[in-house]
Amino acid sequence: MSSALSTLDAARRLAERSRTGAAWAIFKPMMTPLNSDELRMDPASLYREELFTDRRIGTIRMLTPVTSAGAPDGSRAVLYVGETQLLTPGGLLPLSFEIEATSLADAIEKFGAGANDAVERTRREIEQLRREAASSIIVPDRMGGFDPPGGGGLPGGGQIRLR
Repeated sequence: MSSALSTLDAARRLAERSRTGAAWAIFKPMMTPLNSDELRMDPASLYREELFTDRRIGTIRMLTPVTSAGAPDGSRAVLYVGETQLLTPGGLLPLSFEIEATSLADAIEKFGAGANDAVERTRREIEQLRREAASSIIVPDRMGGFDPPGGGGLPGGGQIRLR
């Protein structure tokens, strides 16, 4: 018990010395109180989750609807979500996609097509982000405001020229 107290005391002392450090975040009270109504789970939207994987390509999450008592809810459909990773030059990119299926066997069969769709959708989103980033770059053709009084500004008139 004394070990736990001394660790807690040490963390408090560290927090007092460094109010911006990670240790301070543990003891600092929350700035905005949480609304308990926002933190309530919806008892009509509960699912039991089961994971299936081949330990090679990906994972299928089977979400079975249940009542608040935990019994299967036959009035709602079972949902299937596929997950895999895409190796990119920047590292692994997680992909998650819904699979329209009526059974686990059907979801396994449709996994590849869903993964291909997710890769294509991600590629389009990345291309869109690249276009937006490229269009936000402003290349001035003149460097106005840099001419000192009496002339003699920057050579070349502010235009970029390759030699």
